[in-house]
Amino acid sequence: MNRFFKRWMPAKDEVGKPARTARRALNMLRREYYGEPLVESEVCSDPMDQFSNWFDEAVKHVRDDPNAMLLATADKHGRPSSRTVLLKEFDETGLVFYTNYESRKARQILENPNICLTFYWPDLLRQVHIEGTAEKVPESQSDAYFRTRPPATQVGAWTSIQSTPIPSREVLNQKFKEMEQKFDQQEIPRPPHWGGFKVTPHRFEFWQGRLNRLHDRIQYTRHQSSWKIERLSP
Repeated sequence: MNRFFKRWMPAKDEVGKPARTARRALNMLRREYYGEPLVESEVCSDPMDQFSNWFDEAVKHVRDDPNAMLLATADKHGRPSSRTVLLKEFDETGLVFYTNYESRKARQILENPNICLTFYWPDLLRQVHIEGTAEKVPESQSDAYFRTRPPATQVGAWTSIQSTPIPSREVLNQKFKEMEQKFDQQEIPRPPHWGGFKVTPHRFEFWQGRLNRLHDRIQYTRHQSSWKIERLSP
């Protein structure tokens, strides 16, 4: 067992349940943030350029999944949900991820296209929040990306009806084998229920951890064809 988790494992009371007093140990789980300054005069005028710079640094210094991002959505009634997905493409116009169009997140996006993305890179003491609207990418773009995926994940896209209940893992494994046999020795087409969403941003926030919790927060908001840059209080 990892020594960190040994250290913070809740104590046991006389009946083997975690002792309530041990929960107070959570208030000792803290660290100081010694990030480099983030100042208005040094950031890019376009937030996608600033994001690109930070993303390049994350790729260099974050060992696992630097493209992981928390995607927050809400249904037509405003009920929220969130999950981690992987950024697969971005340019000056937006950011793209791929998913099952029958999944919960996709159904919510189709009901309510307003979404939020959060990148958290603890090794760099940085976060980026992006608010915008999402829409399906062209089918040709989804086709092109699907062809780059490993064959096993292509089969997986045909196997899973994402977010729906299944009787057991065995049922899923059996369906995967059936799909493998179906597409054996042939090119696997993209399922019609699978593809990309493009997020067009209207707000960015770049967060840099700083000493004494006086973090740097730089906000970009869209004003017609330009971006307004402001510092936010931590």
